[in-house]
Amino acid sequence: MVSVPQAHSLSVADYLQFEATSAIKHEYRAGEVYAMADITDVHNTIVGNLVALIRHHLRGSNSRIYCSAMQVWLRQAQCIYYPDLLVTCDPRDQETATYKRFPKLIVEVLSPSTEAFDRGDKFADYQTLESLEEYVLISTSRQRVDCFRRSPEGIWTLQFYLPNAEVLPLQSIGLEVQLSELYEDVTLPPPPTASESSESMEVGL
Repeated sequence: MVSVPQAHSLSVADYLQFEATSAIKHEYRAGEVYAMADITDVHNTIVGNLVALIRHHLRGSNSRIYCSAMQVWLRQAQCIYYPDLLVTCDPRDQETATYKRFPKLIVEVLSPSTEAFDRGDKFADYQTLESLEEYVLISTSRQRVDCFRRSPEGIWTLQFYLPNAEVLPLQSIGLEVQLSELYEDVTLPPPPTASESSESMEVGL
């Protein structure tokens, strides 16, 4: 996210008017507007793979899947975001065409420029959604998925999945995803060499 210079804090109505005529997408957080990061090939392929898997699973149900261009409105946190993927099963979300308010699953595909925000402040904002049951973060640097799940008592726990786990269970929608299918046709960057890792450690010191 890149902050967009503005003379004063925007209301939700001002943001929506601004967004309706903008050539690029922006997210809104408590009066501030942020330009969305560019989408890469890896990012787009992962989202496409997951959309295909979930769409097939939800066919014939009352649940709906949306990606990238659909906003989620967090009224309590006063935020409007564009998650990479969301699933809602709440009939009230069929009443709004351009945004949803009651997702049960939200997925963000990480990038170097957004990872810290997706794990930190954005996750804290998403937690204000009482309907949200799972928050999933997918790495684009290696095969790893972090899944945050909310217990019936409202406590969030983290479970991460690596290639040896093979299956990513999306409990909120009753679907098991093979990591090999999630990362199908995805070319990940090569892991750092021993010399590169050593140089990074020296710089960190």
